[in-house]
Amino acid sequence: MLAGGYEPRSTAGTVLHQVVRTHLERFLAETAAATDGVGVPRFIEREFRDFLGCGTLGRGFARVRCDACRFERLVPFSCKARAVCPSCGGRRMAEQAAHLVEAVLPSVPVRQWVLTVPHRLRYRLAFDHALCRAVLGVFIRALLGWYRRRGRRVGIPQGQSGTVTVVQRFGSGLELNVHFHALGLDGLFAPGADGTLRFHRLPPPSDGDVARLVATIARRVGRLLLRRGLVEDGNTIDPLAAESLALAGLASAAVQGRVALGPRAGARVERLGSNPDAPWVESSQPLQARCEGFDLHGAVAVAGEDRDRLEQLCRYLLRPPIAHERLALRPDGKILVTLKIPWRDGTTHLCFEPITLLERLATLTPRPRINVVLYHGVLAPRAKWRAAAVAYGRADTTAKQDDAAPIAGPAEAATSPAAIPGEADRRVAGAPTAAAGVPFAASGRGAITPDPADPPSSAAPPRRWRWAELLQRVFAVDVLACPNCGGRMRLIATIEDPRVVRRILTHLGLAGDEGLPADLADP
Repeated sequence: MLAGGYEPRSTAGTVLHQVVRTHLERFLAETAAATDGVGVPRFIEREFRDFLGCGTLGRGFARVRCDACRFERLVPFSCKARAVCPSCGGRRMAEQAAHLVEAVLPSVPVRQWVLTVPHRLRYRLAFDHALCRAVLGVFIRALLGWYRRRGRRVGIPQGQSGTVTVVQRFGSGLELNVHFHALGLDGLFAPGADGTLRFHRLPPPSDGDVARLVATIARRVGRLLLRRGLVEDGNTIDPLAAESLALAGLASAAVQGRVALGPRAGARVERLGSNPDAPWVESSQPLQARCEGFDLHGAVAVAGEDRDRLEQLCRYLLRPPIAHERLALRPDGKILVTLKIPWRDGTTHLCFEPITLLERLATLTPRPRINVVLYHGVLAPRAKWRAAAVAYGRADTTAKQDDAAPIAGPAEAATSPAAIPGEADRRVAGAPTAAAGVPFAASGRGAITPDPADPPSSAAPPRRWRWAELLQRVFAVDVLACPNCGGRMRLIATIEDPRVVRRILTHLGLAGDEGLPADLADP
């Protein structure tokens, strides 16, 4: 339980909200001035403005009431921002991680493969989703091919593995760093003599395997860029600069960890630590290899029965770029960002000017309607064995590597609820923010199940994760327990009409405090 029980957080009181609220107009004006009035793309400005209304009662709310003592709570709607808002990013992280563990990843060993790319390629991939998907395809084909070849050596000629990949856009210092985290099934599925699907675990990779794999990826990506005419030369046209000169300048600076606007343009972000100017030290870790700017790491593995650790790993992959707790406002107006793990040169904190922090968050915002969670191999949406693979071992979490599962037909596999990547996003498009601190209610009809007292079914994962379920899952907090009498609270209404919202808040004396959560006694 969280200390003192559940209390909705007021986003308006956070450091990040204060920075965006105070400096957004100046940031937009400076980017416009640097690009002859064009400025940043509309979707980036909308991301910031939506964040300013996140958790604000004035934009609508849900009414939750205890039937026993009539205690009532107003839960504001969330903004659902994809990069700027830590709370909405945390809710999305918790929901998607739960979906992957409960409905996608079978109970078999899983290995994390992390591929980082050269700096020049990070800039290209940041806003060119087609190229990003193509580079990811090269990486996944090489990885799945490596699994198949290993299977053939041990007598599994028709085996298939699968991956779930998260495209991350950020590094620990909020720099623009597009890279790939792939959760690969650490073995092969293959049909047995009786027609059932069986999983065969393979031995872990060696350092030599990882080195050969990253060399193959580097060579194939180089050929891909050559075929597309993207090899660096003086005549290459920058499509991002042609589309938005402001975004190109911000992205180029963010990739290099430099400032884009203002008198310090081109300088590095200030570092605080024991010896920030110490030279970079290369280190060799197990199951990690580098080749021509590409880096591949494959040392993290999770046992099939360890679902809790697997969910933690999924949350790590899906985490938002920044958390409220890592931000602090200094007396001189600069923002101190605490690094979760100190860098090798001793840096523990980064010190941002407010405008520079907005620069970084702007570049970390993906284009609208871009999928960042992608499925391949046996976990691909229309894979023939997908339905049988995702159900493998779920009836018994202690399943052994040779347990069997019936193979579904292609039609059944394609229409299974778990067979559709991104279905979690569509199911919870109106779901509330749950992690990183504050669960906000989601607007729209049916956003919260009307009767939270009904016990969830244990036969299958829920088709939509409610904000109360996510907080219970992540923080072990029962947010629907009445703080007055301990009874059960339930949703009674969602209020979206601006006139009705103003009337209720005025009646409650909250017209000037829309950013604050409201707990109401029985009138």
